[in-house]
Amino acid sequence: MPRIPAVATNDAGWLTKFSYRFARKRYGAVPEPIAVAANHRKLMFAGNVHELMVQRASTVLPANVRDLAVYRAAVRLGCEWCIDFGTMLQRHQGLDIDRLKHIDNYADSPLYSRAERLAIAYADAMTETPISVTDEQVAELEAEFGRDGVVELTYHIGLENMRGRVNSALGIVEQGFTSGEACRVPQP
Repeated sequence: MPRIPAVATNDAGWLTKFSYRFARKRYGAVPEPIAVAANHRKLMFAGNVHELMVQRASTVLPANVRDLAVYRAAVRLGCEWCIDFGTMLQRHQGLDIDRLKHIDNYADSPLYSRAERLAIAYADAMTETPISVTDEQVAELEAEFGRDGVVELTYHIGLENMRGRVNSALGIVEQGFTSGEACRVPQP
């Protein structure tokens, strides 16, 4: 149970009810971070719009590269909710979620491509405290993905750091979007 209770649908205003309906249609359930953020309706709406805009603007990197880096940041932060939700999203995109079990060994694993390894290592460097990103690392990423790709990757990893830290601080834990090997939420 989160430290700040979720806003129940019956107690929600029209904007929150609209957000909940949209989320249920898209994900099969209302993500708990949205329901907790509904305690501050304006920030909930701003966050929802931001997430949609980021998703639409992210067209440079291959989804597998971007999503693995985001997932790795969630793992490093220990955000149970982010790991749960991220696994579901990767499954819905047709990505291989079985290899997520081996992400701690990404550097030597044949399950990950060179591009994926670069992105995961960058997620590690960005998620450390203090941040340990190097000039050489960014140069290597730029050679692989281009400048716009590096900016997109950096933005997504930074955004996941914010999500994971907010969710952890508010006590938002896994919601059951994935359960063992099977996803509880049907693919849209």
